[in-house]
Amino acid sequence: MEKILVVEDDQFLASLLKNRLQKEGFDVLLAKDGEEALNILESTQPELVLLDIILPKKSGFEVMEEVRENPKLEKLAVVIISNLGQPEDMVRGQQLGAIEYFIKAKTPLDELIKKIKEIVQAI
Repeated sequence: MEKILVVEDDQFLASLLKNRLQKEGFDVLLAKDGEEALNILESTQPELVLLDIILPKKSGFEVMEEVRENPKLEKLAVVIISNLGQPEDMVRGQQLGAIEYFIKAKTPLDELIKKIKEIVQAI
């Protein structure tokens, strides 16, 4: 069973994602801020991380920078889900190694889940 870490400070959205991904057969871990995400990544190796950018303690970009500097985590598959939709944010996410960048307000949940399944199968 593939493990997915959802890093999202919006409790409603986090639980929505968790429930939908579990229904699809994924093992889901939740982190509510960037620091917690890094701690979980140190102890578990999920196949995929769904990462918000605007987070308490450490931003998603800071998390990605630390992940890329850690030899144990540098190959980690990261998908950004954020409401930051400016081109420069999307470029920065890609430069830091994000596989995909989804804008929450523009991406229906069903489409997001479908894409996640495709990405995990391709990893």
